[in-house]
Amino acid sequence: MKKYFFLFTILLSISSYSQRPISLEEAISIAQKNSPDYKALLNQNQASYWRYRNFKARFLPQLRFDATLPQYRNSVNRITLDDGSDGFRRTNQIRFDGTLSINQNIGLTGGTISVSSQLERVDVSEPFSATNYAVIPFSLNYFQNSLFYNEFKWLKEIEPLLYEEAKREFIERMEQISLNTCRRYFALLKSQVQKRIAKSNFSNQDTLFQISKGRYKMGKIAENDLLQIELSVLNSENEVITNEINFKRASQDLSRYLTLDTEDILLSTPKELTTFTVTVEKALEEAKSNRKAVIEFRRRRLKAEQDVAEVRGNNRLQMSLRANFGISQQGNDINNLFQDFNQQQSVLLSLGIPILDWGVSKSRRKLAEANKDLVNTNVEIDQQEFEQEIYLHVLNWQNQRNFLKTSKKAQEIALKRYEIAKKRFVLGKITITDLNIALQEQDRSVLSYLNSLEKFWVDYYTLRRLTLYDFIENKKIEVNDIIFD
Repeated sequence: MKKYFFLFTILLSISSYSQRPISLEEAISIAQKNSPDYKALLNQNQASYWRYRNFKARFLPQLRFDATLPQYRNSVNRITLDDGSDGFRRTNQIRFDGTLSINQNIGLTGGTISVSSQLERVDVSEPFSATNYAVIPFSLNYFQNSLFYNEFKWLKEIEPLLYEEAKREFIERMEQISLNTCRRYFALLKSQVQKRIAKSNFSNQDTLFQISKGRYKMGKIAENDLLQIELSVLNSENEVITNEINFKRASQDLSRYLTLDTEDILLSTPKELTTFTVTVEKALEEAKSNRKAVIEFRRRRLKAEQDVAEVRGNNRLQMSLRANFGISQQGNDINNLFQDFNQQQSVLLSLGIPILDWGVSKSRRKLAEANKDLVNTNVEIDQQEFEQEIYLHVLNWQNQRNFLKTSKKAQEIALKRYEIAKKRFVLGKITITDLNIALQEQDRSVLSYLNSLEKFWVDYYTLRRLTLYDFIENKKIEVNDIIFD
């Protein structure tokens, strides 16, 4: 059995000769460039970037060309004759037209103004053959869908907030990647330490077992004690195999997250950070200045106000405006089209008033107002939770260094106690039960210290994520804008 066990451990440990050493800071740096979370974040940020570019472009002049090339129609149509009666005539014609226009959205009014030129040609082959042209060299147009609701005004208020929110979320998610990496790093570090402890325990237990067999032959210990030591050896053997597998799993988890080309990673225990003080007032101040949630609260309120304004603007009196001024000419000779132009102008003001709608308009308005009140209430609750989360975390952080100091001292005591217990057992002054208790306390203290150290670093990166502030360097956490071509 022991032969196969050592063969198994040797096979699992061969890779230790090519292990890659990585510190926590290096792991975080790699994750913030290569991890799946970063790639997903990059895609999300790209969508936000192009959405904002689209918004900005909507308020720039747009040059557009529209054409019909061609429209062919061969049909019988009803027409009104000169005497006022209706008749049917076959029409066989081909139509070509092209329009070049410059369009500009007007944020101040909510309408669209455009300047355009148009040329049209119609070739008729039935009931008679003819070619006609029409040209509009210049046409100035204005259109506004609603005189009481300006969509562009709300877009100019909300879209910049959405973009700023996305930029802050990018920084927060980068800090979340640091947090995720930290957890994976310590998961592997604890597996690495547990594997080393298991191998050391097995070696020690096997040595003590060999010593106990000699003492048993000399009649210094009972058979029950010898069997208990042998059972401890077998349990330690199983622990080695179990921890090797757990170590392999944790190695794969970290290496895949960092997209490394190897799973053989050697980690070092991170050192404690330099001492720095974080007050609740400072943390709240930086969080309110840096976090995306603050922008999100404002944007949600504005969106609710926009919904109410839209309902009020279109709910009762509906008015739209369309105006046109230009010059035109038509004829069957294209060379004579650009002279003696005719003026053309039109103004269309449409009006719609619901007279009897059985409360539809009122209920739509009341619903929008109720939703606005609900949004404001939810935002107030979220603001309280936002501040409470930071308050509680800062209090927890203030005590975390003391917890870490206590765990480190307990580990030192437990390690020293086990060494003393092992020597006393060899001298026959304590039983195997006392030795196993000391061993278990040693293992628990080592893992307890690692857990405290992990909690320390996790709380540190959580503090950074909650405030987007580096309290060691005393500066805001920023990420360079990424430009997508």
